[in-house]
Order: sequence, then C-alpha cells, then structure tokens
Amino acid sequence: MESEPLILENEFDMCSAEEEDNLNASGVDLGQQCSSSDLEPYEGMEFESEQAARIFYNSYARRVGFGTRVSAYRRSRRDNSISTRQLVCSKEGFNPRPDNGAQHKPKRQRIVSRVGCKAHLTVKKLTSGKWAITKFIKDHNHELVPPDQVHLIRSHRHVSGPARSLIDTLQAAGLGATGVMSVLIKQSGGLNNVGFTKVDCQNYMNQSRQRTLGSGAHYIFEYLKQKQSEDPDFFYAVQDGSSGNIFWADSTSRKNYSYFGDTVTFDTTYRTHRYRVPFAPFIGVNHHCQPVLFGCALLLNESESSFIWLFENWLAAMSGCHPISITSDHDRIIRSAILDVFPGARHRFCKSNIFREAQERLSHSIQSFPTFEAEFQKCVNLTETIAEFELCWGSLLGRYNLIDDEWLQSMYDARQQWVPVYLRDTFFGDTSIAKTSDSTSSFFDGYIDASTNIHILMSQYEKAIASRHEKEVKAEYDTINIAPILKTPSPMEKQAANIYTREIFLMFQQELMETLAYPATSINDAGSDVIFQVVKFGEDHKVHYVQYNVVEKKASCSCQLFDFSGILCRHILAVFRVKNVLRLLSHYVLKRWTRKAKSEVLLDEDKLGLPSSHNDSFTDRFEKLSLEATNYVKEGVDSKSVYLVALDALCEASKKVAAAMCGTPAQPLSQDMNKEKEFNLNGNQTDCDDPSLLSEDEKIKELTTAVVYATETCEAYRAKLLSILSEMEEQKLRISLKVQSMRVHRIT
Repeated sequence: MESEPLILENEFDMCSAEEEDNLNASGVDLGQQCSSSDLEPYEGMEFESEQAARIFYNSYARRVGFGTRVSAYRRSRRDNSISTRQLVCSKEGFNPRPDNGAQHKPKRQRIVSRVGCKAHLTVKKLTSGKWAITKFIKDHNHELVPPDQVHLIRSHRHVSGPARSLIDTLQAAGLGATGVMSVLIKQSGGLNNVGFTKVDCQNYMNQSRQRTLGSGAHYIFEYLKQKQSEDPDFFYAVQDGSSGNIFWADSTSRKNYSYFGDTVTFDTTYRTHRYRVPFAPFIGVNHHCQPVLFGCALLLNESESSFIWLFENWLAAMSGCHPISITSDHDRIIRSAILDVFPGARHRFCKSNIFREAQERLSHSIQSFPTFEAEFQKCVNLTETIAEFELCWGSLLGRYNLIDDEWLQSMYDARQQWVPVYLRDTFFGDTSIAKTSDSTSSFFDGYIDASTNIHILMSQYEKAIASRHEKEVKAEYDTINIAPILKTPSPMEKQAANIYTREIFLMFQQELMETLAYPATSINDAGSDVIFQVVKFGEDHKVHYVQYNVVEKKASCSCQLFDFSGILCRHILAVFRVKNVLRLLSHYVLKRWTRKAKSEVLLDEDKLGLPSSHNDSFTDRFEKLSLEATNYVKEGVDSKSVYLVALDALCEASKKVAAAMCGTPAQPLSQDMNKEKEFNLNGNQTDCDDPSLLSEDEKIKELTTAVVYATETCEAYRAKLLSILSEMEEQKLRISLKVQSMRVHRIT
C-alpha cells in the first residue's frame, strides 16, 4: 500500500474513556492480549482496529509504569486514510524552549515532563483491514512509576461509563467532588483502583453541568429578554454568544446598590458544593442586617478573563461605583480578577469557606485531636491584636505538629485577607468582629441548592426575590410600629432608638449596656487628645485604648469596631459617659444603618435629634464653655499677678455676656458700673437701668431671654444629675461584684 511520509501532529492521549467504552460495547474482544499480565508487544502482533492497538499499548504501559501518547502518522496516497500510527512514551521528545525574545512571558512555568525517551510502538494497517505492529522499542531512559502511583499518570486516568453514571446520580443528590470520590474509593477498594483523580471528577462534573445549562440556555435568554421589556432598567449581558457566561441585575438590585453598595459579597458557594447550576449572586447587607441582592451570574467559563468580564459588566450595571470592600472565595483566579477590576477595594477571603476547606485539608488532625478545630477557630476569631494572633497561631501549629503543613502555611501567608484582626480598619458591614462566619447569609438559602436544575432556576429565583422583599417589609413595619424597650435614662439611648432600625438599635443598646462594666480611666490628658484606658471589671488583662479629641469630639478605639461595622463600641461609649457626651454626634451615625437609609436626601440632624454640625446645640455649648473655663482657672492661679489679670478679664467678659443677653452693645470697663446689666445663675436681672426707661418690647425680650437661660441651665443640671446617677449605678455594680467575689472566696 502506497503511503505518505510520516507526519507529526498535535499529540494526544492514547484513548479516551468514551472510545474504550464504545469499543467494549461493540463486542471487540482484545482477548488474551489485554488480560495477560506478562504479555508484551512484539512485531507482527495483529489487532482488529487502530483503537484496539492503542488500548493494548496503554494497558501494557499501565502494567509496566509509564504513560503513553499518540504521536506521528502516515496517510495512504490511495484514499488519504491513516495507514500508519506511532504510539510513544509520554516522555518522548523534549519540552519546547521558551522564546527569549518574546515580549510576554507565560504566567505559569510548566514543569519539564519530556526527557527524549525513545520507547515507542508503530502499527500499520494491513490489506486485510487489520492492524499489525511493525516496530517496537521497549527500553526507557527514565525511571518507571511504581504500581501504587500509576493511577496518577494522565493517560491512565479515565472516567469510565459506569463511573460517569454514578457521578451523575451522586451530583443530582447534592454531593460535591469530595463526597463523590469517597463513594468511588469505597466502592473500588482504594484510590488507585478508581481510575482517575479528584480533579478529573471535578472536571467531569463541570462539563456535565455545562451540558445541562446549555440545553436550557434558550429558556434563560427568553426570560432575560422578557424582563428587559418589562423593566427598562433591567441590565443583562452575555459573554461570547450563547455559550458564554451570563449576568443580569434588575432595577431593584441596582437601586439597592446605591444605598448599600459600600460592601459586597461575591457568593460562589456553588463551586464548593458543585451545584448542578453554576449560579453566583452578588450580595450586600441592608439596614435591617438582611441580605440584599446586587445581581446574579451563570458561570460556564471560570477563566480569569471570564471573571474580569463579569466584574466589569457588574460594575457597569452599578453605574461604575466601586465598593469599599468585597468578599469572595480565596481562589487565585478570582483574586487576580478582583485586583484588576477593583484595585481600590479591600478584598477579603470568605472565612466560612476557609473553615470548610480546613475540615477537608486537616481531616487527619481533626479526627486525631477532637479539640483542634475549636482551637483553630478560636485562634482566628477571638484574638484581638496582631501580636496575640501570631503567638496563638504559632502555639497551635506547634502543639498539633502542623508547622510543615503546606496548606496552613499558604493560609498564614494570606492572613491579611481573611483573619479578622488584620481587617478591622475597613468597613465590611459585619456587626461583630468575632462572628464565626463572615459571609452574608445567602440571599437564595432554601430556594437554590445542589439539586436545582436550569429549568426551575428562574422560578426559584422569583420566589426568593418575593420572599426577601416580604421580610424587608416586615422589618420596616417592626421598626416603625414596635417601640424598643429603653433600659437606661440615657438621652443617647433614646436618640438611637429614634434613628436606627430596630435590629441595629438592639446591637447599639447592647454595647451601651456593657459600658456599666467598663470603667474608662484617663492615662494621658496632655493637649486636646486624651488617651483613655478601658478595661472590663475583673478582666485587667484585656485592655482597650480610646483616643478622644475634646475639641472635635471624635474618638477612636483600638478594637476598631466602628471602622469595621459602623456601630460604636462599648469602649468609646464608656469614654463618652466620662466626658458627659450625652448624644450621638453626626459623624458616628452611618446613614446605611438608619431608618432613612433609602431616602434620597442627606440626614436631617434636627429631625433625627443629632447635634448640629455647627456645634450650636446647648449640650455642645455647655461642654465647650466648661472646658474653656476649667483651663482658664488652671492658668489663672499660677501667681497673684496673673490671678488679678485673669479676674479683671473675667469681670470684663461677664459684662459683655450680660450686655449680649440684654441685646445691647457691651460698654467699656471704665464706664459707670451702675449702667451695666448682669444676670445671676437664676436668670434674674441685677443692677439694671430703670425699668421705666425700657420699652414694653424690650421688657418682653429680657423676660424671654431670662426664661430661655433658666431652661438651658436646668438642662445642664439635669445632664449633670444623669451623669451622677450613671456613676452611682456603676459604683453599685462594682460593690455588688466585689461582695459576690468575697462570698465565693469565703465559701472556697
């Protein structure tokens, strides 16, 4: 038979699972050739087909311990069909050398897998239609793989027909790749008998999911087109035609982002549980601490370019407004795409996913040491300083002999993106730093799960939207119609109850109540910035530091709860109690947590009961004058000469104040004192001009001013009284705790 010269083509694996299954189903019997444990190829050996020869050589390679590839071929000049095929060792040839002149270097450096091995087998088609071995080279120039590792060689990893059927069944029942592999390993009697790895299983499940989605894609497109015709603000985009990723966001999602788009969670739970439908929503948190939707995606392609496409389209739908922070899975591709599209956003890895992965990666330690998992989570969640975390982490790994664990080392290297103590300086909308889970409760919990297929996806999506809307309406109703129970006489608590939603107020109230057990002590009051030490009674080892600016009335705490969640911590509130700050200042009220979160206007400070930004409230004026007067007295008693100057200046100031209250210009100090107007603390006029000289309007004005002044003075006394009562309650609590401690000590 005339043949063309030998041609090198793109080399491929020896035989796919489908080919092997089809070959067996067709009744082709490889007989003793494939079953004999000592049979080797030899020149002249015949096969029914080229596929049979390939399967035989691959079976031989598996027994010996090397991988195979299909390499060169020749075509017949008569009918252009393949007449000769060369089957080679997978280490035949050499890896291509990188082009030193290339402008773009490859992202990943591939391992060297080819070493120029000459072992191969050549088969040729005979005139009878059968195929025969014409050349066989047995020897290899590299070590062969032992039997317990041969299942890792690529050419020997195939998902067979029975395995595919079982995987489909288990996937439909909601099992992920890990669970599926556990079943297959148990059924096969060991991992090396399964015939493929977990990665192969995951790839097959992804392909199966894509086939399922592809069959129902037209239904999704029709749904999106209909929604866009009903809602002009409905946004959707499709990547690379009908076979690519899909993203959509309705008008409600886009408007919600304008209110609550400061922090976003890209929920890829489907990747963990291997859902049948690759559904990934963008989720935020509203003013009732409920999950709120910012858009959804169906992901058929999970390349970096696909995630970049998705994030760019989502950002376009959200009018180009970048979030402050974003939470996602700690996948390398997602991380790279977020860095590319949201360079200014703080990226956090989902702590829940990391804990879930730890159960798999550290299963041996968890099974061997029942206390390990709890200590691991405690180390991550409850450490309050970076130094404390570092010490706890090192101690944990040392006690459980995990210092050399590669996964834990990789997690430690990325600690600034998932351990809470490193993230406290950024707003993430979490109302507690020490929460076990940092992921927002999924918007679709109870509606979309591992068994959801493409045909019921959109109906479940609609049901979830309706349910979440009803829950938000209920939360709004409760906030407006159910007045919270106030637990203290504090004006700040009453103010917060009128400002915040019910859910947020309850969290604020808890922090306010905790201040009774947290005394604040000034440790540095030099200048306008005062440093306070705040320690819970009986827990002297846990110290928090609050820096308070007496002029701007701004405070920052070492716990950074306000930066992280937008709710004042008990430590700052304890300092406010000491400094007689009786009401919340405007810069401590985030609009996103208030009842007015969805209003289009800025917070109205008067209606919300907030002190004015111009510092013109009575409480502000009283506190500032008290501070200035105290500093004045301290400086005025240094010496007798300074005292006389200070007293003279104080007399002059009192005359100016009295004149301002009477509505007349201040008189110089040298003029007759009998013509000055002064007011005592009760607001009564003393040494004023003859009342007959004043008009009726002036008398009314004086009396009105006196009443206002008396009212404000009473308010000051009331504020002082509340402060004294608060201190008494604190002293009472301390005494009670001390007595209880003494009783316990006496009993023991």
